[in-house]
Amino acid sequence: MSPDGPVRCYTEWDPLEEAVVGVIDGAAIPAYELATQATMPAAHRELFERHGGEPFPKHLVDAAAAELDGYVATLEAAGVAVRRPERVDHARPFSTPSWSSPGSLSAAFARDVMLVLDDEIIEAPMGFRYQYHSMDPFRPIVTDYWRRGARWTAAPRPLLTDASYHPGYAAAPGFDPDGSAVTELEPLFEAGDMVKCGRDLFVQPSHVTNRTGIEWLRRHLGDRFRVHEMVFDDRHPMHVNATFLPLRPGTVLANPVRVKEVPEPFASWDMLVAPEPAIPEDHPMFMSSRWVSMNVLSLDPDTVVVEAGETELAALLESARFTVVPVPFRHVNTFGGAFHCATSDVRRRGGLQDYFA
Repeated sequence: MSPDGPVRCYTEWDPLEEAVVGVIDGAAIPAYELATQATMPAAHRELFERHGGEPFPKHLVDAAAAELDGYVATLEAAGVAVRRPERVDHARPFSTPSWSSPGSLSAAFARDVMLVLDDEIIEAPMGFRYQYHSMDPFRPIVTDYWRRGARWTAAPRPLLTDASYHPGYAAAPGFDPDGSAVTELEPLFEAGDMVKCGRDLFVQPSHVTNRTGIEWLRRHLGDRFRVHEMVFDDRHPMHVNATFLPLRPGTVLANPVRVKEVPEPFASWDMLVAPEPAIPEDHPMFMSSRWVSMNVLSLDPDTVVVEAGETELAALLESARFTVVPVPFRHVNTFGGAFHCATSDVRRRGGLQDYFA
């Protein structure tokens, strides 16, 4: 590809030049679906069941929106060009011939809807019904990149009928490394379950990413990239960036609860063990666990954006000779993500390398 093209990304750490950052405006409460019960905090089940499709409380959305705007200002001050998706009302019902949904969620987490690898943007076939139209607010941006030379691929759009889910999974006891709320009927994946390390793409099978989806990626990418699975000790796997996140060549940040064994390709890397999250126990967390605390973003191999309240994590990273950029993001955490989730890296400076040769 041309080094002057609008899209180029091979790693999680090369110097960031351009990114898409989500917006939380119009966010709606997700419906309680077959897959939702396997991934969302049980404390909020009644909220989803009774109010699915309704707008989230305005004061929570406004607080998160202000933090996202502050994060964008931080990126732009660091020289990063930032694009934002359209602001839409997610409290609108929609349907297919097989099912209906009272609404979508938000466009806050740009990472999940598209995998940006090399000069290509791959639309993710997302596993939640309420995410069926999640790519729509980003489409004008992707269209612009395509018109300027990027490749644009959409993975097969899933049907998401009842046959795509295991309805009894959430009630099953214990951790099952081969179990999931989704079946292998059709390819499903979200880019939040992936980390890029040059020629190697590491993917976590989860309740939104199945092995059929991983195989689709493997065949689509061909011999350009090696696709690996990573399985961790997590009863509710959904997005690997709060479990295992490479920060630069030779250094990875790991969740001490879920990572019992480092994946073999990373055996020689330094593993930084994330400290206990500083998120208060009573802080509302609708969509994820408190371990979203370790969902950081590398601006370059030496600079990491960290939530401003995660002082122990910041100290750990500084001890490993990273420069830490603290940014308030606690209200965004409420909705299930942090910096890595909210950011789709579009262009990072640097060529394709093999870090595991």
